[in-house]
Amino acid sequence: MKEPVPPEPDWPRYSTRPFPPYRFLPGHRPHPRRSPQGHSYGLSEPRPPACRPEDWPGSDWYLYGVDLFNFSYWWECHEVFEGFWHAAGHHTEQGRFFQGLIQVAAANLKWFLGKPAPAMNLARSALARLQTVPQVYMGLNVAAFIESIGVKFGRSGQTPVLIRLIFPSQPQNGPQ
Repeated sequence: MKEPVPPEPDWPRYSTRPFPPYRFLPGHRPHPRRSPQGHSYGLSEPRPPACRPEDWPGSDWYLYGVDLFNFSYWWECHEVFEGFWHAAGHHTEQGRFFQGLIQVAAANLKWFLGKPAPAMNLARSALARLQTVPQVYMGLNVAAFIESIGVKFGRSGQTPVLIRLIFPSQPQNGPQ
């Protein structure tokens, strides 16, 4: 089985971290952590530090997780966002946000692996969580993201869902 191809290869990168040498596809590639041939064998699980929602532009871990998501490293993205989910607390607003992103990443992976029913179940769970956070959260237009999830998984779209971050405008230094 071929690896997924990023739907938008020219999509903006938010981090300068290099990507892993391959995208993990369960049953088709060595498990990244458990297999000696895995791209992260012997490394500990990602443990990103907690990040307040308003501090997201300065979180290289968060920006890297978004890059992994957008460039079809869905399993690897799940690992990074899971670290944030644990750090935030599972039942917090931020925890629900990260769990929703994790579920969309997993839904993209399941869809790619030809498992539409589990993908749609994950997408529905993600929607339920994401609908509980503000419309713009950690740089993501959640309302537009929710719409794109509905298009992808509700109408059998072929393009994976992507995350476009909106960076806050730079503060102005006095009158212009």
